[in-house]
Amino acid sequence: MLRSAFNINIILSLFLLLFSGFTTETGKGETKGTTVLQEKNRYVTISRETYKDQLYGFWLGQSIANWTGLVTEMDKIGNVGEIKTGDFYTRADWGKPDQPSIWSEGIPSELSPTIDFVFRDTHEDWGADDDTDIEYMYQHLLYTHESSFLSPGQIRDGWLKHIKSEEENYLWVSNQKAFDLMQDGILPPETGSPNLNEHYAMIDAQLTTEIFGLFSPARPDVASRMAHLPIQTTSRKEAENIALFYVTMHSLASLNTDKAMSHRIQWMAQKAREVLPDDSYPAKMFDYSLDLYNSGIPWEQARDSIYYRYQVNQEDGYDITSKNLYCNGCFAAGINFAASLVSLFYGDGDLKRTIKIGTLAGWDSDNPTATWGGLIGFMIGKKGIEETFGRTFSNRFNIHRTRQNFPDDGIDTFENMARKGLIVTDRVVTEVIGGEIDYEKNMWRIPLYRETD
Repeated sequence: MLRSAFNINIILSLFLLLFSGFTTETGKGETKGTTVLQEKNRYVTISRETYKDQLYGFWLGQSIANWTGLVTEMDKIGNVGEIKTGDFYTRADWGKPDQPSIWSEGIPSELSPTIDFVFRDTHEDWGADDDTDIEYMYQHLLYTHESSFLSPGQIRDGWLKHIKSEEENYLWVSNQKAFDLMQDGILPPETGSPNLNEHYAMIDAQLTTEIFGLFSPARPDVASRMAHLPIQTTSRKEAENIALFYVTMHSLASLNTDKAMSHRIQWMAQKAREVLPDDSYPAKMFDYSLDLYNSGIPWEQARDSIYYRYQVNQEDGYDITSKNLYCNGCFAAGINFAASLVSLFYGDGDLKRTIKIGTLAGWDSDNPTATWGGLIGFMIGKKGIEETFGRTFSNRFNIHRTRQNFPDDGIDTFENMARKGLIVTDRVVTEVIGGEIDYEKNMWRIPLYRETD
């Protein structure tokens, strides 16, 4: 019943897409490099060449934001419970010495002595992390199985093949529990069931499934179907809803390309809000965070208000503090979702500003930064990222830093990762969405809604 409600909300939102201020044409030739809505026939045309560059931007933007956010990961989680970390960071702390995380025994981050951007030069490799490696694995599985939907067995076999079982495997909370269950013969989605996985409310699904939105451009209904089993591999209830919110955001990122970034971000977020049940704490977190942003107060004040509302006072049904979890649930989907909204709204679509705020906001700071760094990186593409930072970056990605048993000793390139992502998207567009590929113009023609969906 709950799942059906989600799908109804998504379908209704798709009808609203038709009246949301797209660039419209009436059947004339499409402009290369743009997304165009054909209003009469209710479809969009999207440049595959541009999309490939955007997929490159997704991986590059996500890597920059991930490694920058890791500098401050778990430095600041508040002062509730046994672990107290003092005042949260503010914008004045950017460029100043990093403070130790809750588990570093008084030692600041090895990544950077100061809170600053972390880059990889053209002669270096970007290392995989838990924000990128399972998404990489899911893309690899979709590509090699030549499928748009992964089965329970394919997910289990992929996890068991590519994740180390004994030495450091870069899994935590719900991901680790799901992996343990898979080793015991349990298949998804039971690996994320509250009856078997006590960590189902943690952040894990958000880290691993956003990319499914990019495989279904302009069609969040299809993206949600593709991501359903991967999300439920590790999450349920509110954490599942939050992961679906992020998937929806990524699917909508192909639309309204003629609008300003700040407008697009607000529009995407409002549309994705429709997948959150109104009586749930994620929906209330969204509404409260947006109200704080619209009030004009500084982002630091908004972040502090969220901390007091949800971790100190436990309002809107968010009761993690009462559960007496380690680090007061600093890995939880909820509080990190609220923190991510602060960086999203106050970042206003600016990649640098969004990463800075996410890095300073607190809690599991590498995860929200990676999410929005990947999303905005996709929206502006490789060239846009390079122009934003005024420099070039490494295009090499070492998946074997955290995972195993991939081709070429785990060394890949963003170009190749984008190429594979494009092939996966081609299949989704033609076989699931019912769209077409115009190879002469190198464009997709994607229907926004079909009665058979």
